[in-house]
Amino acid sequence: MNRRLKAWIYTFLSQVKWLLVVPVAVGLGRLRTQKQIISAWPQGEIKLGPRLVLFIHFDRGGAVRPQVLHYIQEFKANGREVVFVTNSGKLRPEALAELQAHCAAVLVRRNVGYDFGAWADALQHLGLPRADTQEVILANDSVFGPLLPLGNVLLQIDYDKADVWGLTESWQVRYHLQSFFLAFGPAALRAAGFRAFWANVRPVPMKTYIVKRYEVGVTQAMMRAGLRCAALWNYEALTAMAGRDALSRLLEEDETDLGKVDPLYAMRRKQLLHIRERMAERVALNPTSDLWRQLLLAGFPFIKRELLRDNPSRVQDVGDWAELVRETLGADPEPIRRELRLMLKGKAP
Repeated sequence: MNRRLKAWIYTFLSQVKWLLVVPVAVGLGRLRTQKQIISAWPQGEIKLGPRLVLFIHFDRGGAVRPQVLHYIQEFKANGREVVFVTNSGKLRPEALAELQAHCAAVLVRRNVGYDFGAWADALQHLGLPRADTQEVILANDSVFGPLLPLGNVLLQIDYDKADVWGLTESWQVRYHLQSFFLAFGPAALRAAGFRAFWANVRPVPMKTYIVKRYEVGVTQAMMRAGLRCAALWNYEALTAMAGRDALSRLLEEDETDLGKVDPLYAMRRKQLLHIRERMAERVALNPTSDLWRQLLLAGFPFIKRELLRDNPSRVQDVGDWAELVRETLGADPEPIRRELRLMLKGKAP
């Protein structure tokens, strides 16, 4: 069976599933209440400053990983107050104590509605945006990092140039900023389109629906509202890094003695050819998986957890991730390795 036929069958089955399952999932989402918060710290009125982060977390056991604490501490060190929202339904006492030292508030909620359900719930619960709110950053624990100081990233966010910022952008499904990090500035927070979008988020129990309707939808809604959306690591610049020059350099390396015997070179060549083939066919790539190497080479301080844990897109050249982190970013990969020891099943880091 050729690749085009496989792609057609996959698309057809996906559409059938969408038509059959979505109405049921949406119906359940409409029946469920958006309010799923079980407990809040501090109790009573929660005072917040003008620059906030709503950070979404999930861990079945109610633990908080060291990498997550590091991420939160980086936000706090750069003048952002963090509201920690866990979808775990519980937090271990020691985890709550650590969070209280670094967060302005901690909300514990049921795992209903995924990240977008949690963000919508938190916005409503906290009455955001308030009159003095100047920035709301939506972030989650789906990444390892930051591997470099987060301040360098936050300083690049300029609300004179765009109203909504993401770190990366994708053209898959439709153009959108990827939702693991979204920053909304003053104009976005005051826009009717912002309030309308979040008021209509429902806790639908279907991840593909959440991605299509909300992850893709939030950028589309903001643009329809006349807001400017931009990414710090834009798609065109990343794909340009996989251009002919990169391929020529890799082919030259293949001709060296090391290149002829090292499988990592072969995997890098295969992945680069895969990227260029998709570019030639105008098929959208996922920057945080397909273009992970280009991102790190461009100074991106994160690696997606699912890339190292599951590699669902079967990216071929991820085997030397630790070497790239160490040599390109000058960062220590050991904190990620420690977490992978607890996460991986049947594979090496």
